[in-house]
Amino acid sequence: MTFSHSQGTHGARIPGWFFRTVNRLVAGRIKRSSGTFMGMDTLVLTTIGRKTAEARSAPVAWFDDGDGRWLIVASKGGAATNPAWYLNLAAHPDQVTIERAGTTIPVTATELHGEEREAAWSRIKAEAKQFAGYESKTDRVIPVIRLTARTD
Repeated sequence: MTFSHSQGTHGARIPGWFFRTVNRLVAGRIKRSSGTFMGMDTLVLTTIGRKTAEARSAPVAWFDDGDGRWLIVASKGGAATNPAWYLNLAAHPDQVTIERAGTTIPVTATELHGEEREAAWSRIKAEAKQFAGYESKTDRVIPVIRLTARTD
């Protein structure tokens, strides 16, 4: 399956400058430490920009999917639009790395759809209640992405 790129018509408003500043600070902390933020396991996701072809990093919460796989959510705090990193993943799903506590792992990104997405989304909302709140702020379907370790 491919990436859906669905956009909503309404959602949370998050000031761009604030979002970028917090992301920069959190990403630095995650790279140096165990990788938790606000009580959630976090990692630094590095994608290749779809327009610039430059490396772009963002901190994201992750959920264990077993066997060298992680689930991440393109929630953007319940905004009507997807985060830029999601669009970069869609453009270059095989040029992605994750980093946590100084360890970098190359991964491949796949968006989940249908029953597989619903099962993962239910599990994520049970583990991290704030994601249910993000869902209630927007009318878009919030993407759930599986990252699978690559052996390059």
